[in-house]
Amino acid sequence: MPSVFTRIINGELPGRIVHADEHTVALLTIAPIRPGHTLVVPRVEIDRWLDLPDDVHAALWASSALVGRAIDRAFGPRRVAVIVAGLEVPHAHVHLIPIDSEKQLSFENADQAPDPAALDDAAERIRAALA
Repeated sequence: MPSVFTRIINGELPGRIVHADEHTVALLTIAPIRPGHTLVVPRVEIDRWLDLPDDVHAALWASSALVGRAIDRAFGPRRVAVIVAGLEVPHAHVHLIPIDSEKQLSFENADQAPDPAALDDAAERIRAALA
């Protein structure tokens, strides 16, 4: 059964995609810890990031850096944090989260019902910063 990320990548489920290339897709999470919280996902469906082929691993981190810089420009945080946890979806992914303090990094802070307009705005801000 394909993961939720694969289904978004394949257009079977909606998603706010902000960047896509040959190896990766970056999309907003549906439960953001902070506005601009973005996931970078390899197109290949592999559960653990340590199991990614070297070329996909390199592409994942290159895309994470590219999108992370855009998040930094779009939101102006003190830092763009990176979390690789991967427990919620069995498909490797990188969380990019604009933060002003480490206290903001808890998944307990995730908004389970974010305003769709706020998500659309965050996606547009990141896309504009990538352009």
